[in-house]
Amino acid sequence: MSSIDTEVGQRLKDAFRRYPTGVAVIAAGGSRGPAGLTASSVASVSLSPPALSFSVMGSRSARAILTAPSLTVNLLGPEHTGLARDFARPDGPRFTREQGWDVWPTGEPFLPGAQASLRVAPLHLVPVGDSTVVVATVLEVLLGSAHGRLVHHDREFHTHHGDGF
Repeated sequence: MSSIDTEVGQRLKDAFRRYPTGVAVIAAGGSRGPAGLTASSVASVSLSPPALSFSVMGSRSARAILTAPSLTVNLLGPEHTGLARDFARPDGPRFTREQGWDVWPTGEPFLPGAQASLRVAPLHLVPVGDSTVVVATVLEVLLGSAHGRLVHHDREFHTHHGDGF
């Protein structure tokens, strides 16, 4: 990488640290058990057909997610701060009874207490540098309570309970 590329990359990282985003846990079932990770890159792509996107990097959980035929995108609320931290760490506890996980009849783990759990199937995997952008079709949506917010901003999770921000 040239010095200009390095500077642009660092400034890009700094720019997105200033940009608050929602928090999700992406989860997949598999022959080796469930896999999951915290993501702040989830975005709606299309309503017709219903689709969303997110990106992952090369962790063990990301590799399991990239090979899964279907998975869930669990949009988290303020009561899930600990869960978001757990799934953001490679050694964090995952899919414990205390975290409240369940399994769709089709085999994907989902979080019933999430603000929403979306069962999706990958449409496109787009490698970009050291990441992969996943575009997925939304198969089912389970809506939970919409109360408060959990956002990721400047490398920290922030919560807000109530109507204003």
